Amino acid sequence: MHQIPLRLLSAIPTLFGVVLATFLLTRVLPGDPAVFFASNPSMTNADIEAVRQSLGLDQPLPQQFLTYLGAIARGDLGQSFSTGQPVLTELINRLPASAELTVMAFLLALAVAIPLGLAAALRPGSLIDHLSRIIATLGVSMPTFVTGLLLIYLFYFLLGVAPEPIGRLDPFMFEPDRVTGFLTIDALIAGDPEIFFAALKQMVLPAVTMALFALAPLTRMTRAAMLEALGAEFIRTARASGLSKRKIVLTYAFRNAMLPLITTMGMTLSYMLGANVLVERVFAWPGIGSFAMDSIINLDYAPLQGFMLMMALIFILINLATDILAGIVDPRASK
Repeated sequence: MHQIPLRLLSAIPTLFGVVLATFLLTRVLPGDPAVFFASNPSMTNADIEAVRQSLGLDQPLPQQFLTYLGAIARGDLGQSFSTGQPVLTELINRLPASAELTVMAFLLALAVAIPLGLAAALRPGSLIDHLSRIIATLGVSMPTFVTGLLLIYLFYFLLGVAPEPIGRLDPFMFEPDRVTGFLTIDALIAGDPEIFFAALKQMVLPAVTMALFALAPLTRMTRAAMLEALGAEFIRTARASGLSKRKIVLTYAFRNAMLPLITTMGMTLSYMLGANVLVERVFAWPGIGSFAMDSIINLDYAPLQGFMLMMALIFILINLATDILAGIVDPRASK
């Protein structure tokens, strides 16, 4: 645990690099945002130049970057010209939608991948082993937006068992009072089961789409780590000692397989946060991913920079949590 402050300090250069990279990236994107926001035909060149000055685009790049760093230090991520709201406010309001979907998908993937990987490792070459390989192959070969569109076509258009993919909740229903930002949890807090099940139904298809993306690495790593653990010398000793198969598999083999699996879980969760951009777009999910996509289309620099900075912070926190969890499972990993 004493290494946590050092790891946080080591993340500062990474954050600075992300800030610099996102700043330069948004400045080399095609198009002039000043012209975009001054697209009113009645506006003159002087009006467009005034817009450019209000955006700070008339300053040299180094000065723009220093101004941006000072704003970040004050907690000011700028204002979205598309919505007229502060970027930080928009991100905070939309983050729970993305987090709820990602957590739901991640838990769903774990619930399938770990038992499937365990079963495949215990019966190598069996039907379930081949099934796990097929699922892993499909998970890495199909892009998330293709999977999402296929699920919508099958379960909404053809079978009619899924709700319309138009966001987190049916537009004719009212959201519960915001407590956590997670609709399912807020509905339970409000004691409204109708809203809870409605929000859950809306989340099923996008969560399954993201879970299929995460199944491949989690299943493969569970199977590979368990096979390696089951072939170790201490497992043969445990078997020779007459221990039950359940105790050998769950207490000894699985615990030793947890370390590489935890590392893979952290990496997979980070990948899912990036993959949710396309999933949110397909399912009209009002999260930070769709907000970032709209910002790119609208040449809105501030929200895009804020999104990238927030993603970098989340990635660092996930990596830190992964290191801590790995150190708890195996203290040798924290040395």
